[in-house]
Amino acid sequence: MEKKISRRENECDEKQSNSDGPEQDKDYKTTLVTLNVGGYLYITQKQTLTKYPDSFLEGIINGKIMCPCDADGHYFIDRDGLLFRHILNFLRNGELLLPEGFRENQLLAQEADFFQLKVLSDAVKSRWEKEQLASRETTFLEITDSHDRSQGLRIFCNAPDFIAKIKARIVLVSKSRLDGFPEEFSVSSNIIQFKYFIKSENGTRLVLKEDNTFVCTLETLKFEAIMTALKCGFRLLTSLDCSKGSIVHSDALHFIK
Repeated sequence: MEKKISRRENECDEKQSNSDGPEQDKDYKTTLVTLNVGGYLYITQKQTLTKYPDSFLEGIINGKIMCPCDADGHYFIDRDGLLFRHILNFLRNGELLLPEGFRENQLLAQEADFFQLKVLSDAVKSRWEKEQLASRETTFLEITDSHDRSQGLRIFCNAPDFIAKIKARIVLVSKSRLDGFPEEFSVSSNIIQFKYFIKSENGTRLVLKEDNTFVCTLETLKFEAIMTALKCGFRLLTSLDCSKGSIVHSDALHFIK
């Protein structure tokens, strides 16, 4: 009896699924397009690809441009399949959104030109020019004693965003070490000044709280700076003060990508 009921229920389910509207399902499927770009498959909607009139992709979808198909019947475009991800994201979002550390601006601009997306091409070229301009400007962060600026650490890098990230990290570490004494240091655009700085017998400069407790060494701050740099893909080019003999005793660090 149970088997008969189950069989009847299955038959009803099949009839219901078939009567839900195959035309609706068919219409939905026809709005989807699969592109083979350099061996990478992308599935998206027709309205996404036709967002910009007179673009290469709009021409393919609307039959203005002849495009070959692969063995599975998908449109085949002989371009960079990895970079097409950013082309498609631009069509979806309407703005240029690239991952942190993206370094293929020139290649992406060429892809944008090929797909006849002038808005995207202009955005990529503008981003590229800003990065080139920033790379010519060496930025720095100075960690120093508010009473004696000759005592401290200087961090140099040609990436302003990286300097801002290091500054935020060092401020975070310093506040946690100072444990409720944020007034012990002040922060400006490129300088972190500690209220109390002394030099210990072994040459290590330390930050002091008002109760004469050592709370933060420059070696700790150097370690934080170097670890942050490595995580962001930078490398320590050299110690700018080689007379100290080692990174640990140097007064400056220089990072570059």
